[in-house]
Amino acid sequence: MTLNLSAHEMDVVERLADEKGLSKTALVRQALRLYQSISTRLENGEKVFVEHPTTKEKAELMVLS
Repeated sequence: MTLNLSAHEMDVVERLADEKGLSKTALVRQALRLYQSISTRLENGEKVFVEHPTTKEKAELMVLS
């Protein structure tokens, strides 16, 4: 499979793979599993939030379709 990414997008993939100690393929696989999990929850009417560790302030994660 070939992905056509912009230079910026490829830089992001490479940086994240390096930070996580993953190959680019493994990083993309993890990203797909995460996206699938979030999409399934949203399809089931659930909401997904991120929470600030100190203030406990929550923000809803929005996924564009």
